[in-house]
Parts: sequence; C-alpha cells; structure tokens
Amino acid sequence: MEKLFFLMFAIIAIISAIGVVSLRNPVHSAISLIVCFFQVAAIFILLRSPFLAVVQIFIYVGAVMVLFLFVIMMLDIRHAAIKSFMPAGQFWVIVFLIALILEILFALTGSRLTGMSLAPTNLNGSVAEIGKAMFTTYLLPFEIVSVILLVALVGAIVMGRKDIK
Repeated sequence: MEKLFFLMFAIIAIISAIGVVSLRNPVHSAISLIVCFFQVAAIFILLRSPFLAVVQIFIYVGAVMVLFLFVIMMLDIRHAAIKSFMPAGQFWVIVFLIALILEILFALTGSRLTGMSLAPTNLNGSVAEIGKAMFTTYLLPFEIVSVILLVALVGAIVMGRKDIK
C-alpha cells in the first residue's frame, strides 16, 4: 500500500514539475510548482519524516511561492519583452551539459569530497538528529547552499531595482 502511495505522489510530482516548465502562463506554472511541493511533502511523510514535510510546506509553499507570485505580479509579464537568457553561441549549453553529466556520474559512483558524504546517514527524523547531522556530516553542503541563496538574494535585488538616470 505504501508503494502505491509513493508511486501516486511521485507521478503527480513529475507531471506537475513538467507543468512548471511547459505552461505558458506564469501563474499556472507557480500553481503547478505548489502542487509539486505538496507532493514532495507527502513523500517526506511516507519516509517517516514529518519535520521535513512541515518545513517543506511552510518554507517552500508558504514563503517561497508567495515571493514567486509577488515577482510575477511585479514584473507585469504582458508588457515585458521576451529576451533570450542564453548567449547566441552553443558553447555555454555544451559546458552546462558536460557539468551535468559529470555531476550525475559523480553521484552514481559514490565518490566523496572532503566533508561531504553521499552515503545515507541513519536518522530517525528527530529535530536534534537532523541538526547534528546538518552541522557535522553535511556542513559543507549546508554552507554551499547558504552562499547560493545569498547570491540569489543579491541577484534579485539587482534585478528588481529601478535604474536611476
């Protein structure tokens, strides 16, 4: 029965994730992303990790999606010019694909970086154990995510500000 629920949640998550990138209306894409986030939270519940499920709903559905919808409303998509975010050459696409393939091979071979473990850690899902693992075993990935979020915040501020002339 648990396998049936997992398959159902996973299929809905995949369909809604495809909807995020394929729907033309940005509001419909955001709603599809909300559905995907709820499905991921349901999978966390199946994995007996209610803390991560609640964090998934509060942080991503509650906070991040409100910011996404705010940006969608602020940009006024109807009057925005459609610009290409990719350079004219294919060089950057090839570099991205090579990096993606190397990352997948790295994850599949089970290679390790110093301070970063790809092997599963035995956690019962309690908040104390998650915190201890986050700040000991997974400190390097945690800090990398912190820097990426900081760069995204600075980028959002730069993109959102009005040019003063």
